[in-house]
Amino acid sequence: MNDTEPDRRIVDLDRATALGLLASAPFGRIVFMRDALPAVRPVNHLVEHDDTVIVRTGVTSKLTTAVGGNSVVVVTYEADDIDPIDRLGWSVTVTGLARPVTDADRIARYERMLTPWVDKTMDSVIEIETTIVTGIRLIDCGRTNHHNAPRSDTT
Repeated sequence: MNDTEPDRRIVDLDRATALGLLASAPFGRIVFMRDALPAVRPVNHLVEHDDTVIVRTGVTSKLTTAVGGNSVVVVTYEADDIDPIDRLGWSVTVTGLARPVTDADRIARYERMLTPWVDKTMDSVIEIETTIVTGIRLIDCGRTNHHNAPRSDTT
C-alpha cells in the first residue's frame, strides 16, 4: 500500500449484524443448482423472524423448479452494499435449506409484502433457513463512521 491509498480493512460481522444488514438491502442474489450447475438470479427479499429469508418467484421459474414440490435444497443468498468508488461497504451471504411456502395465509402475507420487479406472475414463495451466515464490512481505518460499523482490528 502506498501513502495515497487509504488503510482499508475487512471486519467480520457477527450473525445478528449480518442479518440486520441483509434485512436492510432491497435485493440480493440467490444461487441454486440448475442442470447440475450453479445458477444465480437477482431477487428482492425480506428477512422474517430475524433469520429466515423469503423470496417470491414464478411457478414456472427455474428457481421454483429447482426447489420444487415439498423437497428442500441447499441454496446460497447474497446481498451487499459496496460503493464502487470508495470501495467500502458490506457483503452478507447466507447458506441454508430452501423450501416452498405452502401455507395459504403466509403466501398471501408475503405477496403483500414483496412486490415483483417485473410484469410477470410471481405465484410462488420460497423460504430459506439461514444455517450458515457470514458477513464482512470493508472499512477505511482513517474514517470514524463506517456506516455504523463496530470498531475492530479484525482483518
